[in-house]
Amino acid sequence: MGGNKAPRLRDETAGGANTVVRKLSADAPVKAEVVTLILRTGARGEIMQVECKVLEGRNSGKVMRRNVKGPVKIGDFLTLRETEIEARRVRGAIKGANS
Repeated sequence: MGGNKAPRLRDETAGGANTVVRKLSADAPVKAEVVTLILRTGARGEIMQVECKVLEGRNSGKVMRRNVKGPVKIGDFLTLRETEIEARRVRGAIKGANS
């Protein structure tokens, strides 16, 4: 049903007849620093929503909201596979309530 396969994209360089599997983003992973702990979410509170500042790459300097599984504290570094998609705000969340 909801597998983790990469989507099959048409290879335009080979005449359009062949298909190849390729990642949607060809960018390398980038580092980000946790700036603010927002709140715990998930069915059992196992996910922490944080704001992190991207330190390198195309979006360096951007502060974005991400969901992190596992122990995390302010000042930790994350490795982000992509920096275009941001986590949705959790309803009822007060910015900086758990910092």
